Amino acid sequence: QVHLVESGGGLVQTGGSLSLTCAASIGRAGSYGVAWSRQAPGKGREFVAAITWSGFTTYYSPSARGRFTISRDNDKNMVFLQMNELKPEDTAVYYCAAQDGRATMNLDDYEFWGQGTQVTVSS
Repeated sequence: QVHLVESGGGLVQTGGSLSLTCAASIGRAGSYGVAWSRQAPGKGREFVAAITWSGFTTYYSPSARGRFTISRDNDKNMVFLQMNELKPEDTAVYYCAAQDGRATMNLDDYEFWGQGTQVTVSS
């Protein structure tokens, strides 16, 4: 099993920055790809970014590319999402998810999910 806990959400003004952290407790050895996704009120869950186990390959949604950066520290079992130039449309609950194996942009591939952290961007 993999237990994921997100942190770092909060309220920020338009143009501001936030850094989210996904801390993992790994009970089953593996090479886990990790993704960040988000869900805004009344909308479905949306892929944001993903990173392979090695950290060498990353994927971004068009809305995240150029503003968000995903990274990881495997020694600490943490994955980060640095979010810059935040916009009101970035307001959502942000979730991290993990799967044993490759990282993908398909959220259905991910087996383990955290509880989410709220990000609110005021205009």
